[in-house]
Amino acid sequence: MIIDSHQHYWNPARGDYGWMDGPGLEHLRRAILPSDLAGHLKTFGIDKTVLVQAAPTVNESEYMLGLADATPSVAKVVGWVDFESRDDLKHLQRLAKHPKFSGVRPMIQDLPDAEWMHRKDIQWAFDAIIDLDLTFDALGFPIHLEPFLRLFNRYPKMRIVIDHCVKPRIRDGGFLQWAPGIAKIANETSVFCKLSGLATEAKSGWETETLLPYARHIIEVFGAERTMFGSDWPVLELNGKYDSWFHTAKAIVQPSDFKVIFGETAANFYRILK
Repeated sequence: MIIDSHQHYWNPARGDYGWMDGPGLEHLRRAILPSDLAGHLKTFGIDKTVLVQAAPTVNESEYMLGLADATPSVAKVVGWVDFESRDDLKHLQRLAKHPKFSGVRPMIQDLPDAEWMHRKDIQWAFDAIIDLDLTFDALGFPIHLEPFLRLFNRYPKMRIVIDHCVKPRIRDGGFLQWAPGIAKIANETSVFCKLSGLATEAKSGWETETLLPYARHIIEVFGAERTMFGSDWPVLELNGKYDSWFHTAKAIVQPSDFKVIFGETAANFYRILK
């Protein structure tokens, strides 16, 4: 079973994707539906996907679960609740009852305070994620590496996966500013990491060799059993194509690790059944 552990569907007409109003994002400002991804799934033999939130609303989580109900290839949904409103516990409890709901992802990368995750008034959400046996997708930048490490150590029972390798600044040659911090997380915690988002952080015209040091570092420090392939499609289209990223990731991953990184790790973490 091959799994794409990170992809998006959305409809900007719903009105809650504020980040799409930024410059250079015109190409993404269109409806993205299961029919748009179907060709890629067929071409690369991808059996299941994990559909991840892209709007900071509970309504979008409901929208994604509706798509998942109608789309057999969507195995799990990662949604959103408002960590700053304890009243949203009722939403989290309700969503957790859906068989395809896996967990949540606050959009930490968009928040001005790198220490937001340590605010006393939002700790209820991490406790609830653990109590409900849900997953937590950690979305951030290299500036969040140290705060993430403290959070992960504070909640060792939480099922955590890091999105997009914490977005190293590949276009600026930011390996040394990123590599020690991500290695420290890998070595000191049991969290997982998605091999995704690297193409978006590189300069246009990137090649396999451009991304190789970053991808190999992730696989080395986390091991294949805690590394999972993700496309981040269609955000990937800002600086790449589905086929170019899939072929690049496949070329970087050792053949002996292919089944693990391209399927088994995501299946184990998100509890995806064949």
